[in-house]
Amino acid sequence: MRILVLGGTAFLSAEIARQAAAAGHEVTCLARGLAVPPPEGSTWLRADRTTGHQAYEEAEGDWDAVVDVARDPEQAREALEALSPRTAHWTVVSSCSVYADHSLTGADEDAALLRPLARGTALSPENYGEAKSAIEQYATSIAGGKAHLCRAGLIGGPGDGSDRYGYWPARFSRDAEPVIVPAIGPSATQVIDVRDLAAWVLTAAGRGITGALNAVGGGVGFDDYLAESQRQANYVGRALAVPEDWLVARGIGYWAGPDSLPLWLPPGRDGFAARSNDAALAAGLRLRPWQDTLRDTLDDERRRGLDRDRKAGLSPETERRLLDEFLRGTIPARS
Repeated sequence: MRILVLGGTAFLSAEIARQAAAAGHEVTCLARGLAVPPPEGSTWLRADRTTGHQAYEEAEGDWDAVVDVARDPEQAREALEALSPRTAHWTVVSSCSVYADHSLTGADEDAALLRPLARGTALSPENYGEAKSAIEQYATSIAGGKAHLCRAGLIGGPGDGSDRYGYWPARFSRDAEPVIVPAIGPSATQVIDVRDLAAWVLTAAGRGITGALNAVGGGVGFDDYLAESQRQANYVGRALAVPEDWLVARGIGYWAGPDSLPLWLPPGRDGFAARSNDAALAAGLRLRPWQDTLRDTLDDERRRGLDRDRKAGLSPETERRLLDEFLRGTIPARS
């Protein structure tokens, strides 16, 4: 296939380009490449999507597949207008954040969506779901039946720049000191390996699979994930399960970001990590064992440095402060 990846230099888009090139496809990555160049084996088409339609002027000829990971609805719309008339298959890497209700477990692709972000509205982390909903709307109206709306869940695996999935195995591997964990027991986690997601995007393009499909991993209990993280890290210390309200009262964040506890979801979000992937599995999505993703993620964390600054998780200083306060308190710790 002749494939155009709009991106190709970061995490998922780079993995898509890497796998496509390794499979013998003719791969072009349209990107600024300010940080790193696209993977070896792909052609680098330097362009800045903030310039509008002109960014695509050198993406000449017909394309068997275009893959767009954009977060900006206007950039997504401009790419669709410029390229979709001469593209056989169009993948929007969307997100399960487009869904309006995250309280119900097992919901599938028929669940209600957020209202698309209005044109002219500034992008922010708070309207990410609405932005992706707008991108889906553009793809459906412009590319029509050629569009695959790939609704990804949390993406993990080697090279994850968000630092979320790798926080726990890295923390258990760092030292044997006590570790603060949220007392959420078997609450669901749901992560898809970046390599499996990239392979699915290419499989769908090759088979002409279209429509909205949830590309999410299998459900894993948080306690099982922590136990496996400890086992693979050879952790011999003590994990202290701390009540959620105690953590919230001290400003510890849910899910992601500095001084957060990754994979800990806010109240009323039980369905965020428990969506149905039945339709995608039936269409050809293949998932490796989650323990393999965890192992490879830990290997990657060790290569990158267990003491490095992270975008998600507790800093060592914050964890020591919490431990000191918690262990001096009267609340019994559950390990």
